[in-house]
Amino acid sequence: MRILIANKFEQSGIESLKALGCEVVYQPDLVDDALARALASGGAEVLIVRSTKVTEPMLAPGLKLIVRAGAGVNTIDVKAATTHGVAVANCPGRNAVAVAELTFGLLLSIDRRIPENVMDLRAGRWNKKEYSKARGLFGATLGLLGVGSIGREVIKRAAAFGMAVVLWSRRFDGQDRHLGASEAEALGLDLARREVDLALAPSPAEVAGRCDALSIHLALGPETGRIVNAAVLSRLKPGSIVINTARSEIVDGAALTAAIRERHLRVGLDVFAEEPAEPTAAFQDPIAGESGVYGTHHIGASTDQAQEAIAAETVRIVQVFMETGKAPNAVN
Repeated sequence: MRILIANKFEQSGIESLKALGCEVVYQPDLVDDALARALASGGAEVLIVRSTKVTEPMLAPGLKLIVRAGAGVNTIDVKAATTHGVAVANCPGRNAVAVAELTFGLLLSIDRRIPENVMDLRAGRWNKKEYSKARGLFGATLGLLGVGSIGREVIKRAAAFGMAVVLWSRRFDGQDRHLGASEAEALGLDLARREVDLALAPSPAEVAGRCDALSIHLALGPETGRIVNAAVLSRLKPGSIVINTARSEIVDGAALTAAIRERHLRVGLDVFAEEPAEPTAAFQDPIAGESGVYGTHHIGASTDQAQEAIAAETVRIVQVFMETGKAPNAVN
């Protein structure tokens, strides 16, 4: 089976694919027309991508499977792939720990203003009086939108930091109650030995109204686009923290910018509306320049541990597809 890998991919995964007898073409910088030409001329049966967009014109005859080496498939035209008989599969949950770790990295950085500390020290300025001001996370309430694999890892870390958690999930939409240990266990949360207060809120706005920090871990879809809107943001207390390591489209960008300016929200973003397609490029998203905004370069899943796990899952998907003609984790 001929496989084209069009994004950065772990060497361990490449070697494992070759061990299956696959012919692997590794061209990690292919995008747009160059990717379309490579698929049209190269005869690839499997395409492996991370963040590269896959559009209908790229779906060359002979292509049978697209594997998203990650979770979200919003960069792939799944409808067109289905029409052309191309299976699309992803690797859900393999990056959950990495994204949860970055979530708490952003929370701590905002609360303790770690980047500003570093910049002042590098500039030869000592300002202990200013940087001694911080609320701290212990005893605060973390609002969580989404309780999938990433959300569950975030809850575990919130428990370790002594935070209460109020959450909303489409699975429990409209429900307002305390979440007991048995229900937490049903969600896959191993919290029997942890002291954490878990509560369900009936809506995203109710979560915002009850929390000190709001963290977003929803998949992007028709029901979640701009679900964090002005009505939700207006329920946050002035000075609250908002973290988005999911997708930028889940948040109304104009409403968030207004809330930052008017209500002094402190914001940590790993995703932006204006992200370059290339790994190294100029960056001009205006929200990144707002006061109180901390940004990272869409690196939530970018740890060695996560990428090795994703590579292993990608290899498993290809192997099962070769043996059975069916793709694990297929989304179409």
